[in-house]
Amino acid sequence: MEIVQLVGIAIIATVLVLIVKEQKPMFAFLLAMFTGILIFLFLLGKISSIIQVLEDLAAKSQVKPVFFKTILKIIGIAYIAEFGAQIVRDAGLEAIASKIELSGKILIMVMAIPIITVIVETVIRLIPA
Repeated sequence: MEIVQLVGIAIIATVLVLIVKEQKPMFAFLLAMFTGILIFLFLLGKISSIIQVLEDLAAKSQVKPVFFKTILKIIGIAYIAEFGAQIVRDAGLEAIASKIELSGKILIMVMAIPIITVIVETVIRLIPA
């Protein structure tokens, strides 16, 4: 049960952060950030197996590799932006966290333009003139 391990690590880190926070707030923040990175690294194996399954499905459905890679990049941008924003929020910097989220959304829109273009062109071709 990996979730029990992850939650255990998170609870231990939370208790340590709360204990250290009053004396050394910078150390408490670094501990919280390290814990988040540790949890992310723990999940990397799971993420790679999910990507492998999605690649197999894309190959079977004959989806163009460029669209599949773009979708994976979009998902990656969303997760990285969310992770970064949460770390910055933990430091108490809500304004910067909001800017990270906005940047992620804009980058996602930029990456999605080719896919949206193909969808619109396909719909236009299907509509009788």
